[in-house]
Formats: sequence, structure tokens, C-alpha cells
Amino acid sequence: MKQTAKNNRLWEVQLTITDDNDPQLSTLTNRIKEEIGGTGWHRMGHLMLKLGHLDQAGELYQELLKNASTDSDRVHTYHKLGWLKDDQGKYQEAVEFYEKSLEIKRKTLPDDDASLALTYSAIGLVYNNMGEYTKALKFYEKANKINLQSLPPNHPHTASDCNNIGLVYDNMGEYSKAIEFYDKSLRIREISLPPNHSDLATSYNNIGLVYGSMGEYSKALEFYEKANKIWEISLPPNHLNLAASYNNIAGVYNNMGEYSKVLEYYEKSLQIREISLPANHPDLATIYNNIGGVDKNMGEYSEALSFIEKSLKIFQISLPT
Repeated sequence: MKQTAKNNRLWEVQLTITDDNDPQLSTLTNRIKEEIGGTGWHRMGHLMLKLGHLDQAGELYQELLKNASTDSDRVHTYHKLGWLKDDQGKYQEAVEFYEKSLEIKRKTLPDDDASLALTYSAIGLVYNNMGEYTKALKFYEKANKINLQSLPPNHPHTASDCNNIGLVYDNMGEYSKAIEFYDKSLRIREISLPPNHSDLATSYNNIGLVYGSMGEYSKALEFYEKANKIWEISLPPNHLNLAASYNNIAGVYNNMGEYSKVLEYYEKSLQIREISLPANHPDLATIYNNIGGVDKNMGEYSEALSFIEKSLKIFQISLPT
């Protein structure tokens, strides 16, 4: 999907003919239609976010915000702008947009409304990305409490809550709790989602992360490869989840000392991130640093220095002093 050269309000979508009788494709397509939701430009914006077209989504949502005529429109647009800023690594701006959405919701909705859970969860994600794990856990638990009261036990939102809580415990180094919540999430998703759904890949990936942190590299690689297989099928080739997947596989091979495979997967990850992220995004700095470390281990010192200097330059710009 790309904008046309002559008119940036028109989009060209390339389609591939498939067999209508493919049951997995049919199930996944129907699921995506349910998840995208909305109508008109709001639906287009949601699709852009899902596909990682962040700059175009930002332009669209700013325009929608200018023309919003109801609180409902503003709530929706603020939430999507929060999502966008989080994906761009602009975390404080993301929190501000989510809080604007939350402020309007609290005026009109009961405290246990499922819509509030969605915003609490989104704020929790931003705090997790900022490394403020106590705050993240607080918001994730608020979301989970509401969803357990208002949704069926195997609802995908409950799976997301368990996944998010597991992620915080993982980041805090509490691996047994992380596995406990990741397993809860995976069991729900295996029941409620088609087998090639991206959220299943997320569960596999996160379990791989924990095993990697525990030093169980063969198990980590097994789960990372399950995740990667789904994402290569279900996501565009330049999606950031694919970049993260390649990065994780590279990390396992690095711990196993297989440096040629490390570079292969880091370079796949870097290629996507250089296309999909702003030039000074911290994730670019991290992967430059990682490649520099591998080059150093292989005795390629001039290459190593070049990548580490690129990394340092970005960190000096993007991180607070």
C-alpha cells in the first residue's frame, strides 16, 4: 500500500490473488476485518497503524482531530495518536494523548466500562516502554480487573492483559511470574484466534524472550522461530514486529557464539528499521550498537567502531541528558 505520486490523498493497494477456498486465509481475513473496525478515514488510519505507515497515519489523524465534531471522535483520535507516538518512541507525547482520551471517557462512562480498560492498557504499554515498570503494572492491572468483570474468560482482551502483565514481570526479572502470565495469554489465544494470527506470534515471541533471559537458548530459539514464521506470513515485509523478531533470533545466536548467523539476522532487522523508523530513533541506536559488538567479537575493529559511533550519535540526540 502506498500513496500515489500525483495526489497524496489517493492510495494504491497491491493485491495478490488467492484461493477463496483456503480456510485459514478466510478465517484470518474475517478476523482482521473485525479488528480494524471503524468506517471511512478512521478505518484507513487504523490500517495504516497496523501496517506501520506511521508518518501517513499521523498526518491523517491530525486532520481528523481538527475536524472532530463530537467527544466520541476526539476520544478515538486521541487514542490513535497515542498509539502512533508510542510506536515512534515519543513516549511522553503518547501518554499525553492517551490521558486526553481517558479524561473525556471518565466524564461519561462508569468506572468498569471496557473502553476504559483499553486506555489503561495503552498507558501501561507506554510506561513499560519507558522502563517505568511499577506504573506500567498498575495500569495493566486496572485494565485486567475491568476485563475480567465485563468480558468472557477466553476473550482476546484478557489474553492481551495477561501478556502485558507477563511482559512487565519479564522486564523486572521475575521470570517465573512472566512465564505464568504468558502461558495464560497463549492458552486463550490458541483457543480464540486463527493459527496464523499476529497476536499468537507475540505470545510465542515473548515466551522466547523469557527463555533467552534464563539462558535456555534452544527453547528461546524454538519459540522465536514460531513467532517469526507467523509474522513473515501475516505482516508486510517492512513491519517493525518483523525487525524485532529478527533482532531476537540474532540475540540468541549471539549468546550461542554463532556470529555469522547473528550478523545475518541483525542486518535483516536493521534494513527494516532504517526504512520504518525516524533517523534518530533509539531502536536504531541499539541495533547499531549490537552490530558493533558482534564485529568486535569477530575482530573487525574498524567496522565495530563505525557502528558504535553511529549508535552513540543517536543516543546523544534522542535520550535525556
